Amino acid sequence: MAPAYAFEERIPVVHPDAFLHPDSVLIGDVRIGAGCYIGPCASLRGDFGRIIVHEGANIQDSCVLHCFPDSETVVGPGGHIGHGAVLHGCRIEEDALIGMNAVIMDGAVIGAQCFVGANSFVKSGQNVPERHLAAGSPARVLRELTADEIAWKQQGTRTYQELARRCLRDLRPVTPLSTVRAAEARRTDIGQRHVTLHEHRARLAGDPADKNARDPDHAP
Repeated sequence: MAPAYAFEERIPVVHPDAFLHPDSVLIGDVRIGAGCYIGPCASLRGDFGRIIVHEGANIQDSCVLHCFPDSETVVGPGGHIGHGAVLHGCRIEEDALIGMNAVIMDGAVIGAQCFVGANSFVKSGQNVPERHLAAGSPARVLRELTADEIAWKQQGTRTYQELARRCLRDLRPVTPLSTVRAAEARRTDIGQRHVTLHEHRARLAGDPADKNARDPDHAP
C-alpha cells in the first residue's frame, strides 16, 4: 500500500479493490474508488481541497493532482491519466483520456470521452466538449473523435483495470537477478497487448504500422 498521510482531520479513503503503488503518495482528503490504478511516484495531495478518483480510473507514473482551498480535482469513472500529467482544480469527466505530460488548470472541464493530447496545456476555465480532441499549448479543440478512437481508449483503460487486479495479486519487492538470461527464463505472459493509436489506425487501414510517423492530430 502507498504511503498515506492524514492532514489535520483529513484522511485518505481507498477502496480495497484499488491498487496503489507503494511509491505513490496520498495526503489528506483523497478518495480512491474501486478498481483504480495509481502508478509509481504519483502524488495526490488533498491538503487544501479534495481529490476524487472514481472507479476504474488510472493515474499513471509521476502524475500530480492538487487544487486550491475549498475546491476539488475530480477524475470520473474510467478516466485515463497519462504519465506525468498535472491536474489542478479541474474536472475530468467519465471515460476521458489525458495524454502524457498534459497540464489541466483550475476550473477546466474535460468532457466525457474526450482526448487531451500529450504535452497540451488546458487553460483555467476552459471546457472541452464531450467526444472531442483538444491539443496544443494553449489547447484548442480540433475535432470530434470517432467511435473507433473511443473504443481504442476504452481497451487501454481496461488494460489498466486488469493491471490493477494483477498488481494486487502479484506485485512484490524482490532482489534483482544477476543476469538477463535468468530474467528471460522467468518472464511470463503480460496479458493482451494494447497498441498505440497510430498503430491501431494503421491496422484498421490494412497498412503496416509506421512507428516513426507523426500523428497530424497530436492524439495521445
